[in-house]
Amino acid sequence: MIEIKDKQIVIDGKPELIMAGEIHYFRLPPSEWQDRLDKLKLAGCNAVSTYVPWLIHEPTEGKIDLIGKTRPELDLKGFIELCEKNDFYFFLRPGPFIMAEMKNEGLPFWIYEKYPEVIPTGWNKKTATTKTIDYLAPRFLNAAKKWYKAVVETVTPHLHQNGGKIIAFQLDNEIGMLSWVSNTPDLTENVLMDFAAWLEKEYKPEVLSERYPFDLREMQARNNAIRSPKESYAPQLMKDLGYYMRNRFARYVATLRGYAEEYGVKNIPFVVNIHGTGGLRGFTFPIGISQLYESYTQGPGYLSGSDIYFGDLEMNNFQDLYLINGFMDSVHLPDQPLTSVEFNCGDGNFGNTYGGRYDPSAADLKARMCIAQGNRMINYYLFTGGYNFRWDVPLNDGNDRIAFTGERHGFAAPVSPEGELNYTFPRMARGIRTIMAVAEKAAAMDEERDDVKFAFIPDYYMTEYRYAKSEKMAAITANLEANRASGSWEMMARGMLLSGYRFGATDIQNRPLSPKETPVLALPSARYMSANIQLKLVEYMETGGGVLLYGEVPQYDMEGKDCTILADAFGVKHKGILRDSGEFYLSLYADGWAAPRPEIRSYFAQVFDVDKTTPLFRVYGTDEVCGFQTSNGKGGAIVIAGALPGDFQFIKEALERLGAKAKLTHDFKDHGIFMTSTANKEGERFIHLLNLDGFDKSFHICEQGTVLFGGKEITLQCKEGVMLPFNMAFGNRKIVWSTAEIIAIKEDSIEFRLTQNQDVIAFKAGVGIKPSENYELKFEETLVKVISKNHSKVNDQLIVHFA
Repeated sequence: MIEIKDKQIVIDGKPELIMAGEIHYFRLPPSEWQDRLDKLKLAGCNAVSTYVPWLIHEPTEGKIDLIGKTRPELDLKGFIELCEKNDFYFFLRPGPFIMAEMKNEGLPFWIYEKYPEVIPTGWNKKTATTKTIDYLAPRFLNAAKKWYKAVVETVTPHLHQNGGKIIAFQLDNEIGMLSWVSNTPDLTENVLMDFAAWLEKEYKPEVLSERYPFDLREMQARNNAIRSPKESYAPQLMKDLGYYMRNRFARYVATLRGYAEEYGVKNIPFVVNIHGTGGLRGFTFPIGISQLYESYTQGPGYLSGSDIYFGDLEMNNFQDLYLINGFMDSVHLPDQPLTSVEFNCGDGNFGNTYGGRYDPSAADLKARMCIAQGNRMINYYLFTGGYNFRWDVPLNDGNDRIAFTGERHGFAAPVSPEGELNYTFPRMARGIRTIMAVAEKAAAMDEERDDVKFAFIPDYYMTEYRYAKSEKMAAITANLEANRASGSWEMMARGMLLSGYRFGATDIQNRPLSPKETPVLALPSARYMSANIQLKLVEYMETGGGVLLYGEVPQYDMEGKDCTILADAFGVKHKGILRDSGEFYLSLYADGWAAPRPEIRSYFAQVFDVDKTTPLFRVYGTDEVCGFQTSNGKGGAIVIAGALPGDFQFIKEALERLGAKAKLTHDFKDHGIFMTSTANKEGERFIHLLNLDGFDKSFHICEQGTVLFGGKEITLQCKEGVMLPFNMAFGNRKIVWSTAEIIAIKEDSIEFRLTQNQDVIAFKAGVGIKPSENYELKFEETLVKVISKNHSKVNDQLIVHFA
């Protein structure tokens, strides 16, 4: 039995970490399948993942081959059986959409030819520029149901419920992504009819008539009015379309799950993956969360999975990954854990040009951060490259192949199409094996947090459908885009992490907000914010909550109507917006307790008339206030309404004044260290450290003023990550603390990876340890210290044998 509970994946009663590798069986001859599985074992993984492309398994309607009758690469059943023989768990991803650089995104050509009504019409009745479809078109769903029937009947003996190894089933792939990237909502006649019905359920008739100056039941007028909206109702339409699409996607996911369950898939998680990273950053990823969170929170048994395409984890983007995981968790049901189902690995050579070269540390550091934040499944994508075979009947489309990447596919994968290991494989494998060595512990651990959370507002990312001719839509989306991510992520989130804060996120739009659960709230804020959220924030402060607001104090609701509830509670009045220009060098200076600080150049400031507040930042030359502290009831706020580059000390001081202090700190002065901790119910812990820079760093780690590791200075090598154990028991042997990582646990020994020039492993007194020429033993009152004689840069492995 597989259960999703306590943010864990529990298989047959045991919490598990699933570390999978994506292997496309259909891109490899069966004779090479075992070789790739051997390399997956070498990497330390315990699961295989694969798409199942409808396009190639049913090229002709009604003729489905899932056992290799027509082509050996199509033997899905044989591939699953081989994976089972190798004792791998299996993650099945049968679409209908799969993307994966397949033509038609993995859908059969005959779908489009036979059912032209599924092809979306977008703004101004123009055909969509991407190969998306109307997900709820009846004839498409009928065909998809038959496809699911064939797949499930083929894999039924291999489902976990039947004694097999299939432990997860993905429903479609990156739902809504193609419409978002093309700014083309799926406005088919079927969708518009469904949208009209949804509106009539959501609003009373008199409200609808105020929102939309046309009759929703007059089909032609309605369709034209939605596809080519007027300014008078454009903001309302943008909001309603976003809400409707969330509902539509959720119904589609529920329909696919219904098909799978009807044909026999029971008691395994159903996975919905979230799209959105781009340009090696995560700014747009929450768009995917916004689109899909209703899909995977509509009932038990769902998992959401991230798509992580960041390249190297470095000072520029590390907070992006941390926030993505936090935002995903903030909308989850209480039992849902984090997973990543497309976890980019390899060397970045996607274009086969030897460009985009990743550091060997890339996959390792990202995986370590994800595990520290509670990810229970990571699927390395793409683990191995392969080949795109040609169709038996030519398409005359330039290459006649199943995909558009050419003959070879997966140039960037750590295992090449020919099966060779590239330079990224050893470091990736070392990281996976280290994580899996302590999987029994890590699978049941949660991140320890300080008294602050980062606010997530899903509607701030509901900007995927914008009518190009609407100035109102453009104004709202431009302001949201300017405030929701880059400024607050670069300044506030990065500053919090570099100051040692460990924080989760909270969905302040849909969830309760209380000082008891969230003593301090870090709030990215735009000029637009719904009245409900503004009221919730005011009540939160009145009852004792502290808000650190970065961005703009809201002046409007999400439809552009005047709404100054939060500003009124702060006791300020918006005066205007100042921006720098070619000959105007906007500068800010500190005031109040923020002073003295050097004057700073800034590109933006929102200025206020203030009353009963403490000014903290002013505009040079006018003395107008753009930053202030104010009290409200039992709580209050510190507001930064101007761009403050890199003043992390101010962020730390502001959070402390609001009541949140980082409990885990270090004394390295040049930053570049990510640090957090995890713990289980028994009090066993890991300290997780990442060095994001290309030089070694030495520092002490303190917890609430006490120096850890017996006062020993820790050296973290360049681009290195470690998971250091605390109070960790293995039978009657307890590691009190260690500067070395655990990499293997056996009945009579524990193997460590050394990280220092002289590592120390402190066991609780009473454990019997055999002498060794590789270490000396030091006996203290409560500890037995194993002091390594090996330098980590010369020989980084040490085995401690027990008597």
